[in-house]
Amino acid sequence: MKKYLFILLFLSSQAILAQSIRFNTYAGYIFKNSFNSYYSSSSFYEGTVQDGFRWGLGIEYQPAPELGVEIQYLRQNTNAPTRYADGGFLGGDIQNTDFDLGLNWVMVNGNRYFPMNDVVEPFVGAGIGLGIFSIKNPDNGNSSTATKLGWNVRGGSNFWLAENVALKLQASLFSAVQSVGGGFYFGTGGSGAGLSTYSTLYQFGFEGGLVFRMAGK
Repeated sequence: MKKYLFILLFLSSQAILAQSIRFNTYAGYIFKNSFNSYYSSSSFYEGTVQDGFRWGLGIEYQPAPELGVEIQYLRQNTNAPTRYADGGFLGGDIQNTDFDLGLNWVMVNGNRYFPMNDVVEPFVGAGIGLGIFSIKNPDNGNSSTATKLGWNVRGGSNFWLAENVALKLQASLFSAVQSVGGGFYFGTGGSGAGLSTYSTLYQFGFEGGLVFRMAGK
């Protein structure tokens, strides 16, 4: 009985070692994205989420060498210069505000790897999760937050510099549905019909980072 138990424990330990846990870091450049909504000549908004630096972390579990499941967090601080008018509340007066914007992404990603050799490991991936956004109007100090459904797609390659350390290079597209505009920017309780609409956010970027393989191979 002890012999069979030892064999079972040995096989279980080998299965665990065959799996892999990775710690991923991210840093990259995110391009500008425009948004707008026009209800009438006196009710509209148009603006741009500015480009800038985004950083993040992820922990990834690989049940097989070609597959990975990752929990990822990303953060970007930027600005959103916006021109808007609300016929219902502002009487059609055109306003210009450079909002302070914080973008947080919490995602669950699936990755598919295509190892070419011990060094080059191309991959594609997709994920779903939450976009958690905070905004502040520097003109009056008002602030608000919003949480929206988010998704992403990405592709790139890992380049293994050592057995347990790799350089990650990738291109990515993140989006949050109906995430900017409307009550998020102008939710003061008096917005007109035009400013109750929203615009979907798209963010395209190039990123790099380091991958640390913590267990398995």
